[in-house]
Amino acid sequence: MAAPRALVFDAYGTLFDVHSVVEAAREITADPQTLSNLWRQKQLEYTWLRSLMGRYEDFWVVTEQALRFALRRLGITAAEAQVETLMSAYLTLAPFPEVPAALRALAGMPLAILSNGSPFMLERAVRTSGLAGAFAHVLSVDEVKVYKPSPRVYELAPRALGVTPGEIVFVSSNAWDVAGAAACGFITCWCNRSNAPAEELQVAPDYEVDRLDAIRERLGL
Repeated sequence: MAAPRALVFDAYGTLFDVHSVVEAAREITADPQTLSNLWRQKQLEYTWLRSLMGRYEDFWVVTEQALRFALRRLGITAAEAQVETLMSAYLTLAPFPEVPAALRALAGMPLAILSNGSPFMLERAVRTSGLAGAFAHVLSVDEVKVYKPSPRVYELAPRALGVTPGEIVFVSSNAWDVAGAAACGFITCWCNRSNAPAEELQVAPDYEVDRLDAIRERLGL
């Protein structure tokens, strides 16, 4: 394994807590966690389905479509203003508590984001979370018009950073995302926050942590 020369992070679920929308969802349902869970599930499903169908729409559109489906599926009545409030919450997701310190500890090498998020969503999330300036690159699938785990997405990182995939540590809390990066030759680190079992995809992460601030010690950086 080559010595790492850069680290690339997934955004949603890895740096930013997608379920921090729960607070905004309390206005329209007594069970905001169920709404948040289904919203996230359909959001990911729609990215995979759109990639397979060759019918790309950016992540903001996909996120709204997933929200509207989840509301209908759960029988929740929401005014358009309430839908807009929930969508706005996705632009100001809270970072996981350890993220700022973890990024500061890793600042000795180039850091980047590689995300399904659209450019304006990522810009807002990075800025409102106080992480502006932490990343050399914020890369969006919008550049290639297909979603993870397409190899075309992962190719964006070595191209931007000027190193090979085998010199990049790709970090994600999504096991399927880690599998996609591993299949493309990256060094991979799975942030397994929920102690979930590994995916049966015939690829395994090189490293596993339960918090991002464990990465430096775990990788010996």
